[in-house]
Amino acid sequence: MFRVRDEFHRALLAIAALFCLLGFQYATWVSRLPALKTRLDLSEAEIGLLLMACGVGAAVSFPLVAVLMKRLGSRRLAGLSALCLGLLLPVLAVVPNYPVALLVLCADGMAVGCLNVAMNAQGAALEVRFQRTAMSKLHATFSAGSLLAALLASAVNAFTTTLMVHFAVAAVLLVLLLGLARPGLLTEDQHPGEAADKAEKAEKKERRKLSLPSRVTIWMGAAMVFGTVTEGAMNDWSALYIKDVVHAAPSLAPMGIAVVSVMMVLARIFADGWRSRFGDGRIVRFGSVLAGTGLALALLVGGVVPTLLGFACVGLGVAAVTPCVYVAAARQGSEALALVAAMGTTGLLAGPAVIGFIANATSLVWGMGAVAASAVVVSLCATQIRWPSLEKDAGTQGDDLALADRLTPDAS
Repeated sequence: MFRVRDEFHRALLAIAALFCLLGFQYATWVSRLPALKTRLDLSEAEIGLLLMACGVGAAVSFPLVAVLMKRLGSRRLAGLSALCLGLLLPVLAVVPNYPVALLVLCADGMAVGCLNVAMNAQGAALEVRFQRTAMSKLHATFSAGSLLAALLASAVNAFTTTLMVHFAVAAVLLVLLLGLARPGLLTEDQHPGEAADKAEKAEKKERRKLSLPSRVTIWMGAAMVFGTVTEGAMNDWSALYIKDVVHAAPSLAPMGIAVVSVMMVLARIFADGWRSRFGDGRIVRFGSVLAGTGLALALLVGGVVPTLLGFACVGLGVAAVTPCVYVAAARQGSEALALVAAMGTTGLLAGPAVIGFIANATSLVWGMGAVAASAVVVSLCATQIRWPSLEKDAGTQGDDLALADRLTPDAS
């Protein structure tokens, strides 16, 4: 029993390092967008296109990811894509002009798409192999990685504003983190039982006959897109909303990101327990409604305190959406996971740019209103998804609770 626990925690920490790495890399270059804007003399619209380029790269990575997952497996693909993300940071620091910056961020989006699929495949395999929920905790480390990147940016800026120094330090840290994580990663993507293996083979044969994704996969992809649009837009636009719309003191502007990030980390720490107790379907439906209605009320009421409370509802509500959808997609096979992950990465990276275009055409209040609507759409999509149910195994005692790996409809 102790050996199983040690293997589980070793793999958990290794996979968590991948999630932390992705959050850290993304937040590192996003936190320096003002410096990139000044260095390349960009407009607001050009910054939006930079963000969009990253999303486009993630979107077009889907066919490549599906092939690489079959040929390399999630462990090798995670290592290669994480290494690419680390190397792209110094390249971004020295881009000579705007077109090259677009190409670099498009390549960054493709690497993000690859790592996103690989690390979530590892997380799903972890739950299947050890029959324990863990995906929400893994996603919590993504948010933690973003917070660490913000702290590093502040620390480096205290000594120098040079992009190359900041991105080089971040790249070294990413490579070191990857080196520590790689030995603990799972060598096999899935460990299903014999019956599940037969079902998977039959499903693969059926998918070969179809040229389009299944209806369930499309609904999963839609839920992922709108969920990540909500998450990404809050990270990129909350500070500006507090400063320009709420008219709070400049020192309070970063509190929007802080509130969302802290609530997401806390919720994801506890969300695996909620998943075991209430089921993934209930968690996604209730959480997305909470996020949408909480943010909408905050926009209507106005003021610093109501706004921060609304942002807290978003962080709490959407925290478990992406972990649950990734687990459901992984049960449909690697191709479904690749498509859903590509759509999710596209929403996360391109969503903030779309919100920016809406805000530019109307106002930031309407832009944030679109974020609230996105959260509500997630709840509607969730009603069309057959959610996997992890039930407690009566034969296991103590902290080492086993969970039966069965794909069944959520009864909620």
